Order: sequence, then C-alpha cells, then structure tokens
Amino acid sequence: MTRSTRLAIGLVTGALLLSGCGSTPSSAGQGVSVVASFYPLAEAASRIGGDLVSVQNLTPPGVEPHDLELAPDDIEAIANADVIVYLGGGFQPAVEDALGEAEHAVTVDALNEVATNAAPASEAEQGLTVDPHVWLDPARFEEIVRAVADALAKADPANEATYGANADAYVAEIDALDEDFHTGLSDCERTTIVTSHEAFGYLADAYGLTQVGILGLSPEAEPDPRRLAELRDLVEREGVTTIFAEELVSPKVAETLANEAGVEVAVLNPIESLTDAQEQAGEDYLSLMRENLDTLRRALGCA
Repeated sequence: MTRSTRLAIGLVTGALLLSGCGSTPSSAGQGVSVVASFYPLAEAASRIGGDLVSVQNLTPPGVEPHDLELAPDDIEAIANADVIVYLGGGFQPAVEDALGEAEHAVTVDALNEVATNAAPASEAEQGLTVDPHVWLDPARFEEIVRAVADALAKADPANEATYGANADAYVAEIDALDEDFHTGLSDCERTTIVTSHEAFGYLADAYGLTQVGILGLSPEAEPDPRRLAELRDLVEREGVTTIFAEELVSPKVAETLANEAGVEVAVLNPIESLTDAQEQAGEDYLSLMRENLDTLRRALGCA
C-alpha cells in the first residue's frame, strides 16, 4: 500500500468519525447530555427527560451554589453539552462565564422564563441584578419546567412528545404542591417570617406572607448591631416565635437574633442543593417544599 493510499484511507476514516460525532443525541444512542447549574434545575431536567437524558449537576451535594467554582471537568461538560440549564443574574457567575465554551448547546436561563423582582442597590457589589430565588414559588417553577421541556425537544425533536408528557405530569404534581401551600397558609395567626437571608421573597409573595431578612439576597454578609436591634424589636412587636436558619449557611446569625429575642430557631430550606443524607433518603424538590410548608405552619400558628 502506497503512502498516498494510506493517507486517503485516513482522511476518509476521519470524515466518517466526524460524521458520527455530528449525529443527533437520539441516533447516537447516548441520550441528550444536560448540564444544570444547581439542584432544582437538575431535578427538572431529570424529571422531564427520564431515561432519554444524562444530567450533570455542576453544584455538588451540600455545596452552597452561590460559592460554586468550576473544575476543568465542569468546563469540559459545558463545552460538550446538548442542553445547558442555568440561573443568570449573577447567581453563579462562574457558570455564566463558562457559557462561551458551549458551541452547540441549547441554553436556558431560568430567570428569562419568569417574572422577577429587581435586586436592591445594596446587592450590587455581590453581582446580583435580580432576586434569583424564583424556584421557591411553585408557579414560577412550573414555567421553568416548561422551558426545560422545550429545550430538550429542540435538542432531540424525535422525543418531543415524551418530554411534553413528562412535563405535564410533573407540573400536575407541582400544581398539587401549590394548592397545599395556599390551603395550609390560608389561616395563620402570624404572616411575618424572619429569615437568615432574603431567599424566600417569591414564596412569601405567592402566599400572602411578609419576609424580613437578617441579611439581603446574598448570605455572605454580616449584620451590624443596629440591624439586629431593629429585628429584635420587630420580633417582639409582631409576636414572631421563630427565626429561620438554613442548612447550607451557618446558623450563627439566626441563632444570635433568636437568643436576643428569646425565640426559637428552625430550618427553612431554600432547596439550592441536597445534602448526601437527603439524596440517600430520596428527598426531592416536592418533599422538601412540603417540609418547608410544615415548618411554616408550626411557626406561624396556622389552623
């Protein structure tokens, strides 16, 4: 075999390999590769895609997603993904910075799919442009689910009907959750919730509650003594019985206020990530939201 013949065969083989790499997710037999920036978006993609998708959650269990830093493998996953689902608005800047590596992915910024509340000017140095915690309002989360289904259908048109049916089924479950919240919080002695940081604004708005955060949208700051004194007065004035801390953020600030005001501390979960124990127990967005509902009902004295 001459050198020119071997070269020709090599070129043909390379072309065939490249052709195979360019096939659709379904025809390649590997499913649709989805990269989700943190847990709720990964949950939505998994529920909608089922066995047709492979979902990588960039935020490891137990990690606060605001603090996410990407490893080289994460960058590679973004570059090779068919679908990328993320939350913009400065929530996870490392993910937004890496999107330029994604050459062919269908991308979904969940904040573009729902109505959002602007971040206060005091959050500018944290890089947040809007309140990012939209998934804690079930009605908004439903809109995100629909957008994820559309993205999967765009990446894999052959299975559009399946994605649509799975989204319908999941939305029905979220509808039931929403109804449980409306019913469960409709008759309460109190409606003010004091939280370690302002992660629950959309949830509060959806169900007629008033959120007062010790800290703002970012959980990283430290409150000054004047702020704690103001909150102590509010707790006494409103008859608040519980200060809400979070699992993935130090409870020190919430405990300090609770001790000064003589009230309890309870965990209200922003569902930004699952712990290892929650994963092993089979917890998910729906179950954790219902745990939040039970916690709120006890704290607010709901009938």
